[in-house]
This record gives sequence, structure tokens and C-alpha cells, in this order.
Amino acid sequence: MPSWDWAALAGEDLPEILAIEEAAHPYPWSEAVFEDCLRAGYRLDGAFDRGQLIGYSVVMTVLDEWHLLNLCVDPAVQRRGAGRFLLERLLESAVAAEASCLLLEVRAGNRAAIALYESAGFADIGHRKAYYPAPNGREDARVMRRLLS
Repeated sequence: MPSWDWAALAGEDLPEILAIEEAAHPYPWSEAVFEDCLRAGYRLDGAFDRGQLIGYSVVMTVLDEWHLLNLCVDPAVQRRGAGRFLLERLLESAVAAEASCLLLEVRAGNRAAIALYESAGFADIGHRKAYYPAPNGREDARVMRRLLS
């Protein structure tokens, strides 16, 4: 596996975050959404390759539950382990913080992400009908959870 660095992100990282978000998603989060996440105190962490941001995660913590809101990798480096790297660092941080679980929603058709989450021990706990925007209307979401304690 490549040697990547992992660090907390801040407002000055927004241009790089937005560039990745817009390259990776047909319906990207806006700058205002990321600013709201930072203002609310959500965890934004990044994976770096020689100082260049290659992916990030956004997590909201509520009591002892962590909710992964966004995990995104630059399309230029996808399928090389950066998503797994981010998820593993996130899980390590959650365990260290004594979180009970990590929750997430994922597009029902996002097979690569679902395979990553399942391989990391996540299991389905629910379904959200028409949760995400899609080219022909809306796409369902799978709600997944990984117990940590």
C-alpha cells in the first residue's frame, strides 16, 4: 500500500476538497455545505499523497455514535486503496474515542463503496427510499452500521 498521510482538514482546505467533490460526484456538495460542517464542528479528515489531498471524510458525532456523511476519493486515484485508508483511520479514531458504532448511508447502486464497507464489517440496518438525487429521479440508500464496542 502507498505511504499516505492522514490529517484533520480546515477551512483553508476547501478549494482542494471542492475540486475532489466536484470531480467525483454528479451531485456534489456545495461549498456552503462544507462550511456548515466545519462551523458545526464535524470531523473533516484527509488523506494526503506527498502533501496533495487525495480524499477526505466528513463525520458527525452524536454522543457515542459516529455518522459518516461523506467519504470521497479523487477519481484520479480511486481503486488504489485510498478509500480503505481513510475508512481504517476513521475506524481507529472512533474506537479511540470510545464510539459505540459508525453509521452511514450509501447509494444502493454504488457497488464499489458497498463492497468496501462490507469488507470493513459494516452491515445493513435499514433502507431509505428515494434518498439521493439521480439522473432519472431518485436513488435509494442502504443504511449501514459497524458496531465498535
